[in-house]
Amino acid sequence: MWLGKGVFREKELICGLKVVILAGGFGTRISEESQFKPKPMIELGGMPILWHIMKLYSHYGFYEFIICAGYKQHVIKEYFSDYFLHTSDITFDFASGKNEMIVHHNVSEPWKVTVVDTGLQTMTGGRIKRVREYIEDEPFMLTYGDGVSNVNIAELVEFHQSHGKLVTISSYNAGQRFGILGIAEDGSVREFREKAQGDGNLINIGYMVCQPEFIGYIDGDDSILEKAPLERVSKLGQLMAYRHDGFWKCMDTVREKDQLEKMWASGQAPWKVWA
Repeated sequence: MWLGKGVFREKELICGLKVVILAGGFGTRISEESQFKPKPMIELGGMPILWHIMKLYSHYGFYEFIICAGYKQHVIKEYFSDYFLHTSDITFDFASGKNEMIVHHNVSEPWKVTVVDTGLQTMTGGRIKRVREYIEDEPFMLTYGDGVSNVNIAELVEFHQSHGKLVTISSYNAGQRFGILGIAEDGSVREFREKAQGDGNLINIGYMVCQPEFIGYIDGDDSILEKAPLERVSKLGQLMAYRHDGFWKCMDTVREKDQLEKMWASGQAPWKVWA
């Protein structure tokens, strides 16, 4: 399917890309809720933030997901095991003595979801390496499980196809809180570093597209995605940035969760691009 140097056999096959979501961290900065569940399972509008992220991708035709789980990974598995129960009307009929369950108005998504226990202490890069067998040596998409955005996934993939490099990340101007990207005029990332006082530059918000060869730059469980792997491909000129000027917000604190809840309740949630 992948022919190398940024060329797919047919353009429509981009919809076959799998989406890898990092969902294994402890979420210590929002411990009020993450003590009971993994951070990506904290709810916005009654649905896990993980669901909101998946809805964005499926809006653009990407339906196959690989969830890199870790902390309280059983919660994620149990949620998808009973997904149609959460989203459908159910009749439990005990009168006939057969203990029948009848599903009404099944509105479950056309998703294929693989949940992988990638370890409790494994770092972000190591989690990707652990799901390599499920990626199957094909290009894949990659993002974090704790932030929502209205990134145009179709444009992102098209941009990745156009340059033929190993990795595309989505960049965003979010002020001084996160690590900094030094981006050249052609979109290549020349610098990947921690923030310094006075910075207000573009940051990596996830929503990446990667060639399978990128996994070879990840050493093992202790490898942090944002450190050696991305720094290495950046130095090789193989890291590109797709600039996102729309909405993005990470849910690290209860205050940020409350802000996102208010947006959702108002009917003005910018990341809700699906019908």
